[in-house]
Amino acid sequence: MASGGIEAPDIDDDPTTSGRQDAPFTFVLENCSLETAHVGKTYQLLNSDDHVKYLMRHDRDPADYRPDIVHQALLAILDSPLNKAGKIKAVYVHTARNVLIEINPQVRLPRTFKRFCGLMVMLLQKLSIRASNGSQKLLKVVKGPVTKYFPVGAQRVGFSHKSDTIVPLQTFVKRLPIESHVIFAVGGMARGKINAPYIDSTVSISEYPLSAACCISKITNALEAKLVII
Repeated sequence: MASGGIEAPDIDDDPTTSGRQDAPFTFVLENCSLETAHVGKTYQLLNSDDHVKYLMRHDRDPADYRPDIVHQALLAILDSPLNKAGKIKAVYVHTARNVLIEINPQVRLPRTFKRFCGLMVMLLQKLSIRASNGSQKLLKVVKGPVTKYFPVGAQRVGFSHKSDTIVPLQTFVKRLPIESHVIFAVGGMARGKINAPYIDSTVSISEYPLSAACCISKITNALEAKLVII
């Protein structure tokens, strides 16, 4: 296990890791709060629980600093049977500070928030994190825009409770053509609407506000049902 608790599977022995280039889905977390600052004697990932005084002293709203949302959303994506079946090609995190992070869907992230924060501080300083058992980069900061990494002709869908279009998720997923790649953009922040110009359409899948992790779980569950992934 590498520093920060990051761990890579044995790719050669894992049948679910092959064929990722042809995987039909990509997830993008937009407007995520992942910002480091020198607090005390160390660099830390700013969050509303541990750094309220620091944030208010610098005229910032603590409610906007919720990296725990990003952590929960990433675990929802990476732990899903959809991902374990090799159907997710890539995961991207686009921060509120316009930093773009590419996450290898085969990575195993730390389960605790404290260790996740340590890992993100390391990533934002070193710009990449390699597997402990090889040279493969499991997380890396890449140049934007994120659209340069999208397959040609991919359908790009955003999810927001504030969308005027409410669609039952099962109905929406049933309409997705299996042969085309689909990009799912979900907000990784506590409030507001994602503002991503690359999105073709924005839909709401519930009449109630959903957390990013809940929204992602509903998406992956519906896709698993469509593809008969148990």
